[in-house]
Amino acid sequence: MKTKALFALTLGLVLCTAVVGQERGARGGAPQPAADTTAPDIPGVVKGGTKVQVIKEGFNGTEGPIALPDGSLIFTETAANRITKIDKDGNTSAFLENTNGSNGLAFDGKGRLISVQTTPGATKIGVVYPKGEEKVIADNFDGKPFGRPNDLVVDRKGGVYFTDPGPNATPGTATGAPPMPAAVYYVSAGGKAMKIAEGIERPNGIQLSPDEKTLYVNNTSGEYLIAFDIKPDGTVQNKRNFAKYEGVTPGPNGAGVVSGADGIAIDNDGRLYVATSAGIQVFDAKGKHLGSIPMSRPPQNLAFAGDGKKTLYVVGRGAAWKIQMVAAGYKGRAK
Repeated sequence: MKTKALFALTLGLVLCTAVVGQERGARGGAPQPAADTTAPDIPGVVKGGTKVQVIKEGFNGTEGPIALPDGSLIFTETAANRITKIDKDGNTSAFLENTNGSNGLAFDGKGRLISVQTTPGATKIGVVYPKGEEKVIADNFDGKPFGRPNDLVVDRKGGVYFTDPGPNATPGTATGAPPMPAAVYYVSAGGKAMKIAEGIERPNGIQLSPDEKTLYVNNTSGEYLIAFDIKPDGTVQNKRNFAKYEGVTPGPNGAGVVSGADGIAIDNDGRLYVATSAGIQVFDAKGKHLGSIPMSRPPQNLAFAGDGKKTLYVVGRGAAWKIQMVAAGYKGRAK
């Protein structure tokens, strides 16, 4: 009991320090060096003893990992205004500069790279690549600019789901107007932005089920991964608590709770991989917790890439790791 209590207290202190800035990556330096850890045995997911291998650390904000068609991976260094590439050998290079503070990334059916862009006064959802095809998809809702959009996923229709965590993500817009409240949005292929969900304390990572009938949303300041049923027009219904995070701790000064839940990846069997302050938590397609993969630093986001999409790449707090998996990432879209 003493060991568990000490662990809970230590984790709580880390969360209180990190949660406000978690979408931006490590701000004041990591509490310890990034290090290799070892995965437990999770049948069908990862073999026990598999190394969680550090690729590199020293990045400036780590978010938005996604596979390229050749199996390599790109991710955003939001604070550095850059998208970085990791090739199959673990070498890193700049993929794209001047990204308007891009955070979450997704590809649409045309092969265009779409990002949530977080530069104050220029927040938007838009195409950032290929060069010369940049395009604004949405930069406001009902005439009001978004606060600091965080993560996104693109459906087969070309519609974009994205999260805006709300006031804590930014103290205000460039115009001095009150920040937009926390919400989940959908921008149809026709370009209309719709607010589809409210009431989630801090919506963060977002993902679609393989059949695109269910939308999943992480709640950084909650106990549960949230799920919705998707209606034909892209809006949602039947909000429910889908899976309970492990390692949730009280929030600062005892107010609310903190899970640190951030990015979400999905595999070919519909299992969900959730980056939380307690590590990578794996849930089956019905929301059952299957196990957790420990990390030396709290992860922020993750994505399958590599040969057969059987390498799980993880980024967070200025570092990147890779894990050789038994499971394969969902092959119906890049994310």
